[in-house]
Amino acid sequence: MPHLDLLRPEHAYFLGFAQTDGNHYAGRGRKGHVAIELSERDAAVLHEFTTLFDLYSRVSFRQRTTNFGPHRSAVWTVCDLTFRDELIQLGLPTGHKSATVAPPQVPFSVPDYLRGLLDGDGSVGFTRTGRPFVSFVTASQPLAEFFCAQALAVAGAYRTPRRNSRDGVYNPMVAGDPAAPVAQWLYPDGCLALERKRDAAARVAAWTRPEGMRARPVAGARRWTTQDDADVFTGSVRETAQQLGRSEQAVRLRRWRLRQGVRAT
Repeated sequence: MPHLDLLRPEHAYFLGFAQTDGNHYAGRGRKGHVAIELSERDAAVLHEFTTLFDLYSRVSFRQRTTNFGPHRSAVWTVCDLTFRDELIQLGLPTGHKSATVAPPQVPFSVPDYLRGLLDGDGSVGFTRTGRPFVSFVTASQPLAEFFCAQALAVAGAYRTPRRNSRDGVYNPMVAGDPAAPVAQWLYPDGCLALERKRDAAARVAAWTRPEGMRARPVAGARRWTTQDDADVFTGSVRETAQQLGRSEQAVRLRRWRLRQGVRAT
């Protein structure tokens, strides 16, 4: 009998969490184990994992010294072979996995699975300027594309996954108005989640745009058309900005790009 049913919210959440924050170790022969290590402050979710499946798993604690000083962590561990085989089939391979993991190929609870991914390698909160956001960091193109697809489906927010030039990972983010419905969809009341991220998501979900704060286009950057380029040099910068419905800074930048022969939108 299978241990995991990904249509169950808590099982889908577990798989997403394990794909991002877990490690699947293969030992000699049939030996091996799956481990998820978190800071002690997040140990509650690991204790929840011990109750999800009809098999033995445990939570232990360890103390070590890092570059930032003493650190105490909690580790959830399971060794059951049939459970580990199921995880491999569903998308948690042994060994290095960060660039190869992908959404499961069987039906699954989408918001719960994505919440697990974000609790493992995502962020929910507010920028220094007070804008709400939901973001995800991954080396996996399929996972980055999955995040962007859900942002579009839930909030109409169009995001294109691109690797950053610094370390080659994806960091898709939904910020501003679309972040509220995404956070509400991902973190419903009573869901299995890291408590601190669930609390942050509740604040993001309740956010409304302050009066006077400029809204960004939900579908991403507004493209410059051929007609816009034809009109961008008419009149002063202020007059052109008013005519085209753009900021004066955008008009100045577009004029400079056109003079330099750069027509990227």
